[in-house]
Amino acid sequence: MRKKFQRLLLSMVLCLISGSVFAHPGHAEAGLTAGLLHPLSGVDHWLAMLAVGLWAGRSGGSARWQLPLAFLGAMSAGWFAGLSGWAIPGMESAIAASVLAPGLALALRTEIPRAAQLALVALFAVFHGAAHGMELPATAPLATALGFLISTAALHGAGLGMAQLLARRVALYRLTGMGIALAGTALLLQ
Repeated sequence: MRKKFQRLLLSMVLCLISGSVFAHPGHAEAGLTAGLLHPLSGVDHWLAMLAVGLWAGRSGGSARWQLPLAFLGAMSAGWFAGLSGWAIPGMESAIAASVLAPGLALALRTEIPRAAQLALVALFAVFHGAAHGMELPATAPLATALGFLISTAALHGAGLGMAQLLARRVALYRLTGMGIALAGTALLLQ
């Protein structure tokens, strides 16, 4: 278990220092494949989605399905807004904050009421969805949306899996949260 976690952490660090991760390729394509790949093409997207899964797993109980579901629903609404041409001011900063905030909650082991967790996750998800809607071509919107919803759910599932691995390792949980929060800070400073 420890070796698996170390490999996962090393992979995350390598992705953070890779300039190609920040490039967000695949904007010219549309369809299921483009949708599946897009959330994986930028560290800001996949790290935020992993953080939601980790936060949901740490919160436990019904949060394990409520937080990811709130993210998926609000991201869908944001996608529609972005697809419709609605530009949301401060979108990149909000996406960076969507990495920073859950990272801090994990690092500090902050207890936040469920309603506030859901509202925060949904707010951040709107920005992620709008980014997807604005960045991906509208030629195959439903297939593209299905693709990024599947990838997002998979990333939430990976975060939930990591939460189970870290359940009894409070120091590693906090360290993971700090790493996520630092990545969010770096994204804000870009």
